[in-house]
Amino acid sequence: MTKEQIQTFSQLQAEPAWLTERRLNAFEQIDQLELPVIERVKFHRWNLGDGTISENGAVSTVPDFTALGDNPKLVQVGSQTLLEQLPANLAEQGVVFTDFASALEVIPHILEQYLGAAIAFDEHKLAAYNAAYFNASAVLYVPDNVEIDQPVEGIFYQDSTSSVPFNKRVLIIAGKNSKLNYLERFESLGDGAVETSANIAVEVIALAGSQIKFAAIDRLGKHLSTYMSRRGNLGQDATIDWALGLMNEGNLVADFDSDLKGNGSHANLKVVALSSGRQVQGVDTRVTNYGHNSVGHILQHGVILERGTLTFNGIGHIIRGAKGADAQQESRVLMLSDKARSDANPILLIDENEVTAGHAASIGQVDPEDMYYLMSRGLDLATAERLVIRGFLGSVITEIPVKEVREELIAVIEEKLAKR
Repeated sequence: MTKEQIQTFSQLQAEPAWLTERRLNAFEQIDQLELPVIERVKFHRWNLGDGTISENGAVSTVPDFTALGDNPKLVQVGSQTLLEQLPANLAEQGVVFTDFASALEVIPHILEQYLGAAIAFDEHKLAAYNAAYFNASAVLYVPDNVEIDQPVEGIFYQDSTSSVPFNKRVLIIAGKNSKLNYLERFESLGDGAVETSANIAVEVIALAGSQIKFAAIDRLGKHLSTYMSRRGNLGQDATIDWALGLMNEGNLVADFDSDLKGNGSHANLKVVALSSGRQVQGVDTRVTNYGHNSVGHILQHGVILERGTLTFNGIGHIIRGAKGADAQQESRVLMLSDKARSDANPILLIDENEVTAGHAASIGQVDPEDMYYLMSRGLDLATAERLVIRGFLGSVITEIPVKEVREELIAVIEEKLAKR
């Protein structure tokens, strides 16, 4: 790929000069930057991007829309938008939920200001790659003081029959004192199994006093090698409650980060993951406290089946000057196979004295006595294992604030276990 090809792609998309310039600046940095560090995960030989920038062609499989409700919704397959649904009352209040090109026609200055505000293009090689090569995009903008009662859904499909890399950029901007529930799904669509890569960057800008409940259920296919970054930038007294379910089939490395920039900002990160087959998943979950009295809590539970590998790195960093900050984390992994591999690594970096911090981590197998008790009551091995898994993950799932997300995540876990 050359600079000229990126410039041509940007011009064909009618992107403004500032966006073309950012793409080109990111492109020039790719070779100079290092890969992100995901402790104890060897992913350096994975295909996480082949330097291709193009749109997807015609959609080979169309998802079923019959069961979708009337809440705000955006459905995309690759780079193609199939459905936009935004109630008139929200549009009248200035809410925008659409693809990037359409959003540029409505809020161009806001996009120029906030794109890259949470994930800098020169942070590492994969961040620069996404900034240069993203070919699919979505924008959710909620103006100051607007509260959205219904859940806002972003449903993003990767076409399993397409060889085009799935390079996705999602930008969410919550204005001052706004309030919303956002549900995000990344899922592979169709019966194809074309080997390719995914590089997904989700930026969440939570301005002062905003409240965001962010839930995600990821179900990308076995044929994808994926890098995923979800990053929140929180202003004064802003709150993000993250609830992330990693139910992918393919290899994954991920960064789930919250930068608590404002005084009194608050982030809760809840992560549930399941690895099976020979799948490798490495997850960095980080909270960085910058503001006074900022609070960041991490709770993550994972289950490993067969020869799967799962690594949780929980990172709490309290920056000098963040007086009264609180950073807590808990990472626990349950292994249901002697051939499974796991790490749960708590990392605390404390640069300030007047703070509170703590961590807990554990890795273990199912208690044989628990299995014996369940099977002595007439349950077969598979059913007993499912109950144990449900109980182990349930301690995180019950903390998810949206009932519909809890129920859907339980259903996805049951479906994934039934495939064994």
